[in-house]
Amino acid sequence: MEITKLIREKAKEYRDYTAECLSEMVKIPSVSCDEKQVVLKIKELLENAGVKDVRIDGLGNLIARVGKGPKILAIDAHIDTVDTGDESQWATSPFSGLIKDGYVHGRGTVDQEGGAASMITAARILTEMEYGGKYSVYFTFTVMEEDCDGMCWEYLINEEKLVPDFVVITEPTNLGLYRGHRGRMEVELYFKGLSAHGSAPERGKNVIYSGARVALGIEELNENLKTDEFLGKGTITPTLFRTVSPSLCAIPDQARMHIDRRLTWGETGESAVGELKEICGSDVTIEVPEYDRPSYTGTVYKIEKYFPTWKIEGDHPLVQAGLETHRQLFGESPRVDKWTFSTNGVSICGRHGIPCIGFGPGNEVYAHAPNEKVPVEHLEKATAFYALLPWILGH
Repeated sequence: MEITKLIREKAKEYRDYTAECLSEMVKIPSVSCDEKQVVLKIKELLENAGVKDVRIDGLGNLIARVGKGPKILAIDAHIDTVDTGDESQWATSPFSGLIKDGYVHGRGTVDQEGGAASMITAARILTEMEYGGKYSVYFTFTVMEEDCDGMCWEYLINEEKLVPDFVVITEPTNLGLYRGHRGRMEVELYFKGLSAHGSAPERGKNVIYSGARVALGIEELNENLKTDEFLGKGTITPTLFRTVSPSLCAIPDQARMHIDRRLTWGETGESAVGELKEICGSDVTIEVPEYDRPSYTGTVYKIEKYFPTWKIEGDHPLVQAGLETHRQLFGESPRVDKWTFSTNGVSICGRHGIPCIGFGPGNEVYAHAPNEKVPVEHLEKATAFYALLPWILGH
């Protein structure tokens, strides 16, 4: 209990410091593939906080370590953001980093540089306490999640050989404890028809009609997909349909339809493609695209855009350690739930089976929305949680 009390006091003492760290990050635009400057700022903040082991890997992820225990706990935040959208919808500049009325305002405060700021302070606290427990605590500030969730961790696991025993994902949970979410995949459907003059459509094969029939089949499929008691129902929907024709008075002979597929427990990329084959027939080419954009370091790390479903059970030791950490710090059990969106957990747990929990500051309703803001109180509590969890896991 002495450790819990000390951590709680330090998190409170550094409350304003944490908010200021976040403010400094928010002032630096950091959309996916353009995170270099915010990564350098976080490196500076960590080194100024006394953290000794800090490095940047070949993809551009920032990795800091506190402790030298034989087991590995990773605490992860992606530090890229989406763009601002229509700035006229923002009450203050998206990059103001304004600290006002108990909130830090700006793009990325919730999704999810708020988690990163709390991680910086937690690393400072563990360093000052000379943490020497059973875990090496890795604080990972990862890139390109908004563009391709989990790809950064494919690089960390496969190329950097960082294979944790447990991971905490600091995406926004409104200070709830999360243990999974649906997977997702992107699918491209390519239609081939036969062009003809618009005055004689019977001579051609119009891909708009082909696409419409497939879209109606997808609508019906969506109503009949699997449901999981915890994760909820799988979904599928077309999000784009684009045709090509020789002119506006000619039958289009090519089309592309983009599909957004959310996968519940028991659904896989293979099963999802199989369902589409039944709807599309042999005239439609089905492809799961590959992500191949270069990171800010210039590294290209290709990955198929299939992001597996994941969850761990409520009685898992990591979930139980998270519950105990919360009870010791705040005197109550947290809400246990799941994300509606996707996170780096698709790689960490979905592909590699490494147990994950989520605990993060901010309400996800502000993610990707104008007037994004995070409560400073949440930053303080998340800091305490990240600093205490290694001690709880080590006992």
